[in-house]
Amino acid sequence: MTTNEGGPPEPAQSAAAPYDAVVLAGGGAARLGGADKPGVRVGGRTLLDRVLAACAGAGTTVVVAAPRPTARSVVWAREEPAGGGPLAALAAGLRRTSAERVVVLSADLPFLGEQTIGRLLTVLRESGADGAVLTDPGGRDQPLVAVYLRDALCREIAGLAEERGLSGLPLRLLVARLELARVADPVAAFDCDTWDDIAAARARIREHGHVLDEWISAVKDELGIDLDVDTGALLDLARDAAHGVARPAAPLTTFLVGYAAAQAAARGGTADGAEAVAEATRKAVALAARWTDEDQQDEKAGAATDAATDASPRTRPDAG
Repeated sequence: MTTNEGGPPEPAQSAAAPYDAVVLAGGGAARLGGADKPGVRVGGRTLLDRVLAACAGAGTTVVVAAPRPTARSVVWAREEPAGGGPLAALAAGLRRTSAERVVVLSADLPFLGEQTIGRLLTVLRESGADGAVLTDPGGRDQPLVAVYLRDALCREIAGLAEERGLSGLPLRLLVARLELARVADPVAAFDCDTWDDIAAARARIREHGHVLDEWISAVKDELGIDLDVDTGALLDLARDAAHGVARPAAPLTTFLVGYAAAQAAARGGTADGAEAVAEATRKAVALAARWTDEDQQDEKAGAATDAATDASPRTRPDAG
C-alpha cells in the first residue's frame, strides 16, 4: 500500500467522516528488548496494522513514527525532537489533523475494534466532556485509547508548551487538564508491553470463538479487501455443498461465488461488493438445494423400486 510520507494530509475518505486518528508508534519498547513493537505480528498482522484497521473510519489517519509499509494508507509525522516522548508525538500528529474529534491510539492494541471506537465517539458526544477514554481492568485511564475534542487538546498542549516545553513530558500532565468521560472495556484496553503479553494475545485469537473472525480480518487486510459479507451464509453454503455434492465442492463453490461476485461488481450490476456476494451466495444455495432434492428423489424412487421387486411373486424355474 502506498503511503504518504510528507506534504499535506491526504483527503478524507468521506466528506462526512466524523473523526481523524493519531496513532503513536514510536518509543523504544524497552520491555521487549528494544524490538520493533509496532511491527510484531499477532494473528499474521502487525500490531500497527491491527490498530489501523480499528480506526479505518477516520477521515485522516496520522501515524507518528518513521515511515514503514502499512496495509492502509496513512499520513506520517515525527515529533521534534525525535524521541521527545508521547506528548511531543501527539502534538506532531495533531498538526496533521483537521476534524473536530480526534481518536488517539497507541500502536500495541491487538484487540481494539471499530465497535470500541464507535462507543468512545458516542460517549464523547453524549457527555459533553473534552474526551472519552477507555479504562483497563483495574479502572485506570488509558489515555492512548481515547477520543478527544481537537480544540481542547490543542489548547492544553499550547499551554504546556508555553509553560514547560513538551519534550519529555508525560501524557498524564495533559489529560489531567481535561474533563473526561470513561468507558470500561478491559479486552480492547489490553496492550502488549512484554513478550508474555504478545504470547497471550496470540493464544487468545486462536481460541475457537475468535479464530474465524481473526482469520477473515487478516485475509481481507492481506488482499486489500474492505468488504463486510455474511460469513454465516457462506459457511452454510460450504456445508451444503460438502454434504449434498462432495467434500471438494465446498471450497470450489465458495471460490466461484467470490469470482462471480467480483465480475458482477465490475460490470456494475449490483450496488456494491457485499450485495454481489450475497446475490451469488443466494443463487448457489438454491442450486445446492435443487441438487440435494434430486438426490433425495432418486433415492426414494430407488427404494420404491427395490421394495416392489421384493414384494412381487417369484416363479420357481421349471425343473424340466
